[in-house]
Amino acid sequence: QVQLVESGGGLVQAGGSLRLSCAFSGRNFASYAMGWFRQAPGKEREFVAGIGWSDSATYYADSVKGRFAISRDNHKGTVYLQMNSLKPDDTAIYYCAASIDDYRHPREYDTWGQGTQVTVSS
Repeated sequence: QVQLVESGGGLVQAGGSLRLSCAFSGRNFASYAMGWFRQAPGKEREFVAGIGWSDSATYYADSVKGRFAISRDNHKGTVYLQMNSLKPDDTAIYYCAASIDDYRHPREYDTWGQGTQVTVSS
């Protein structure tokens, strides 16, 4: 059974950086596509970034393109989200998710972490 645990959230000033981590427990991490989603109060969940089995295949929402970077370490069973030039609009709960399907398809992510809060102050 796959379990995901996020860490690295916190409070940061606008323009700052944070790196989120998601630890995967279970079998065959390398066979899963991994993604990061976020949900702010009163807003729908947004698919922020996805990564295929290797670092070479990635997806980014337009809202974070050029500022965020997703990566994975298949040996450590961990996926990361490096967030730079943070804005108050990036404030949300960030969730890690896993999929056995295409990393670009948000509806195929069916295993979720508990989320980590990111707050960006102006």
